[in-house]
Amino acid sequence: MTFVTSLTLESGDRAALDGVVEDIRDTVRRKGAELKGPHSESPTQHFVPQYKRLDGGRDTFDAWSYTVYRRRVEIRGADEVARDIMSWDFPNSVHVTADIERVQHVGSPA
Repeated sequence: MTFVTSLTLESGDRAALDGVVEDIRDTVRRKGAELKGPHSESPTQHFVPQYKRLDGGRDTFDAWSYTVYRRRVEIRGADEVARDIMSWDFPNSVHVTADIERVQHVGSPA
């Protein structure tokens, strides 16, 4: 039985995001674990209205826009490496989520 840890990393700071992904990639390779990715998704553009008054009147400034970048990586069969990475102190600008899935090989008992 193998565990697959899928990490999703999001940030508005592309340089910080790419730095964290590179650190993860280097660590996983150095430890001899299997890594799939990083997979890049198209950046998403978000728009936030800015009101001129606190009571939400109709007068607004131009909308504030920002871009969110997302990368996904999978660490296969290296539970200790994945646990170690999740204990890192990531920059505040990078949001990391982890999903863990148990994968059984074909023909193995349930």
